[in-house]
Amino acid sequence: MYQAAENRYEKMEYKRCGRSGVLLPRVSLGLWQNFGLEKPLQEQREILLRAFDMGITHFDLANNYGSPALGKAEENFGEILKSDLGKYRDELLISTKAGFDMWPGPYGNWGSRKYLMASLDQSLMRMGLEYVDIFYHHRPDPETPLEETMRALADIVRQGKALYVGISNYGDQEARDAVLLLKEMGVPCLIDQPRYNMFERGAEDGLFSTLLENGVGCICYSPLAQGALTDKYLNGIPQESRAARQGTTVGGRYLSEERLGQIRQLNELALERGQSLARMALSWVLREEAVTSVLIGASSVRQLEDSTACLDNLKFTQEELEKIDSILI
Repeated sequence: MYQAAENRYEKMEYKRCGRSGVLLPRVSLGLWQNFGLEKPLQEQREILLRAFDMGITHFDLANNYGSPALGKAEENFGEILKSDLGKYRDELLISTKAGFDMWPGPYGNWGSRKYLMASLDQSLMRMGLEYVDIFYHHRPDPETPLEETMRALADIVRQGKALYVGISNYGDQEARDAVLLLKEMGVPCLIDQPRYNMFERGAEDGLFSTLLENGVGCICYSPLAQGALTDKYLNGIPQESRAARQGTTVGGRYLSEERLGQIRQLNELALERGQSLARMALSWVLREEAVTSVLIGASSVRQLEDSTACLDNLKFTQEELEKIDSILI
């Protein structure tokens, strides 16, 4: 029987999520990759249990996580809850989302009330839960009225199926409108989940200010640009890497010759700081005042531990920040 480490809360840092009672670990674990059919359940279990032993209390999922079988990550997570983590449920903060294509027909995608309600019911069933701590709308819907989507989120809280709600992939104005609607409905927006890393800094153009102004937390995904901001690609693209596989976006999005040159320069700076490139990239995301937590993925316990070690050095000098900007801009 699994027994959590008694010292699990001694080393992890926590930060308040906006103007709420929620404290998030500075590093949270996302189950976007490696928690479907790609890896044996026992290896997934080892990663999740080690994460909790390190004080990572927040596990982030979505209905479409678990390649290549949609919903498989939630199903596998539910198995590990049942066998090991379930007795610690009140110490865990579990989130899921809906907004991307999930099942055939007109009601399995985007942001309608029908889709969101049905998707969350399916997610709860897969994980064996009565409620999630956070339920997100995963992306804006250009066709469904925003009021309908936000009303569905507010009603989900009132029904007791989620304790809090959030948004993901919303631009600055979209986020501002969503936050205002939820406030008017009496169910505040707890958190926003944008893509943010050294290569993709759109959140700096107003979104972070909007979140701070409205007391909304922020958890950033893809902080390592799907692995590009690591030492994996310093000498090109390995044949066994995710970027070399067909159907992935890593190569086209992040690994042009120009980007590879920038990655090598960033790696040199990281070494000067006494960090790996991955740790520096995570620390750089966490430097931002608006950021509550950063979402990491992990394919092994070793990678999990290495990424979490970014907390050992979160401070940047002004000279270092300017050097990073000069490399990237």
